[in-house]
Amino acid sequence: MDIHEYQAKDLLQGYGLRTPRGGLARSIDEAETVARALRGSPCVVKAQVLAGGRGKAGGIKLARSVESVGGMAAELLGSTLITAQTGTQGRPVKAVYVEEQVEAARELYLAVLVDRGAGRVAFLGAAQGGEDIEETAVREPAKLKRLIVDSNDGLVASEAEAFASGLNLEAGPAKAAAKLMAGLYKAFVELDASLIEINPLVLTEAGDLLALDVKMSFDDNALFRHPRIADLRDRDEDDPSEVEAARYEINYLRLDGDIGCMVNGAGLALATIDLLKQRGGRPADFMDLRPVVTRQQVATGFKMILRNPKVKAILVNMYGGGILRCDTIAEGIAEAVKEDGLKVPLVVRAAGTNMEIARKILTGQAVPAIFADDMAEAAERTVAAAGQSPDGGAS
Repeated sequence: MDIHEYQAKDLLQGYGLRTPRGGLARSIDEAETVARALRGSPCVVKAQVLAGGRGKAGGIKLARSVESVGGMAAELLGSTLITAQTGTQGRPVKAVYVEEQVEAARELYLAVLVDRGAGRVAFLGAAQGGEDIEETAVREPAKLKRLIVDSNDGLVASEAEAFASGLNLEAGPAKAAAKLMAGLYKAFVELDASLIEINPLVLTEAGDLLALDVKMSFDDNALFRHPRIADLRDRDEDDPSEVEAARYEINYLRLDGDIGCMVNGAGLALATIDLLKQRGGRPADFMDLRPVVTRQQVATGFKMILRNPKVKAILVNMYGGGILRCDTIAEGIAEAVKEDGLKVPLVVRAAGTNMEIARKILTGQAVPAIFADDMAEAAERTVAAAGQSPDGGAS
């Protein structure tokens, strides 16, 4: 789960994070009220959407007066902001954050996340932050410093200070950065976060460290321990189909392609997506059915795929084993097709327990499925059925 910038700043201030003065506004009048409270300081007006790249997309504006704050708020509120992370549909701007402008002597990058390779929490840092940090990390990875935190010892102050010094900070600011890192690490662990990113973290001429922008994400599986955090979720920014999937306990993520995917098992689902992409296909979703999924839940998931207007073909890759059998999945698909119809090609690969029964269920209930014997054949047939050539273009 992601939260907005203003929410992350408010949350992390309790852990020692320092930020510029500011306030949230959902109307022009509220934006001007915040600006007046800042006593004439130049202000930055920021669109509050759950996506990065706001600056390049025009979602962050500099205002020199209270009146210009109102004008910029009027431009942003109610608009749709399209960034590199939102896709072409963009995100609606329903609130702005009005913040005093800070003159920075330097801009740095600092993040804490889970390093899955090391199986540990890690800090990432760069001596130069800003909007192009992703490109810098790819182009010049050596500029991105890493500190792996031992889960038994926690963050050691001397190691944190050495890490900060490696970002070209002098002794005073390095000590302040180490203290900040300790607070971030505490917040990360206590709140079951999956990412805290400060970009930029600015060093002022006075030697202060301030977070100009903060991104924060949480482990969905741990939200039951943090009702206060769960209440911060912005339901308006959630994909309605993903909300519906969660309600029926289906692991689902919408993608940008046109091949619908239904698979049982997260690893098998990822392998299926890889196979499709290797053959020029463009998956429209990631859908992982749980081992204890019911026929009704399968039907609900299949209907979600059918209702995606971008889908040109569907691939169901089912494996019967343990609790879940292939016939349960087939029954759910047949139920969905009976109720909603099937207007796109359907390719089915069934393996494991009751795979032959699954085929008989689909054929017996007049579901026009194209059967494949293995995953490679299933991927090839699905890409062909979607009308795509191996290079991803139209055939």
